[in-house]
Amino acid sequence: MPIERIAILGTGLIGASVGLALRSHGYAGSIIGWDPSPSEIAAAQSIGAIDSTASDPISTARASQLILLSGPVFTILDWLDRLRSVLQSGQLVTDVGSVKGAICEHARGSYNLVHTAGFLAGHPMAGKEHAGLEFADPDLFQGAAWFVTPVPGQRVYDGLSGEYLEWVDKIGARIASMDAKEHDELCAWISHLPQLISTALAAALVDEYGEDAPLLEAGGRALREMTRTSSSPYSMWRDVALTNKTNIRTALVKLEQHLAYIRENLDTRELALEFERAHQLKKIAVTKGKRASSS
Repeated sequence: MPIERIAILGTGLIGASVGLALRSHGYAGSIIGWDPSPSEIAAAQSIGAIDSTASDPISTARASQLILLSGPVFTILDWLDRLRSVLQSGQLVTDVGSVKGAICEHARGSYNLVHTAGFLAGHPMAGKEHAGLEFADPDLFQGAAWFVTPVPGQRVYDGLSGEYLEWVDKIGARIASMDAKEHDELCAWISHLPQLISTALAAALVDEYGEDAPLLEAGGRALREMTRTSSSPYSMWRDVALTNKTNIRTALVKLEQHLAYIRENLDTRELALEFERAHQLKKIAVTKGKRASSS
């Protein structure tokens, strides 16, 4: 049965962008939104990200086929608790959280059972350095990876989850399925560590030069790119750090080892070797790009 009613709980950057993207790619059903901020939810309706606002999110979720949980990880965990007893089979809950292990473990035993709603854990790699509805974009997911981490035996391309993933594909995302543990290990390196590097560099520059120093203009593109995500909100990254702490610590330790190695070899041939090792990453990316274009 086609998905005719979607509830988006959390209409910030990702939630509102999903609504806009669905509409711009032909979704004709109802999209009902809820957000703890009255001004945010009103704005989401005014820009067409949702059709109407939910006065009672629980009742709205109960009456929807698809429920999208959009927000920080702990907010998603709270919604899973609140919805577990009011939903039933024939409904699908999904999320956009940056950490999947904690979320999948929280859903275990309450979803994907015979008489319960289904749950498909998801994570679009499409954030921006600025959060909030004002930065919502219907093209946000074009070319972006959209990770899903199904439980063992879950047939994600059947039924509601299959139709949902068809829409994920239609809005331009590239779907990749993997184990939740593998996802969290990978994202510690490709998402969480880069954010913390940007945060640390920006904080160090403020300590060294003050917050009003014209550093970005003087530093050029490299500095702008490396500090771009330093303005990301702590409220989101706090939850990531707490729920993926072990993997992030491992990545940080390994990065610290490379930084220490560089520090100790600024005047030796070993510095050149470290540059050569780093250049391998670009070579791998270029090689893969050439193979993809020729296939």
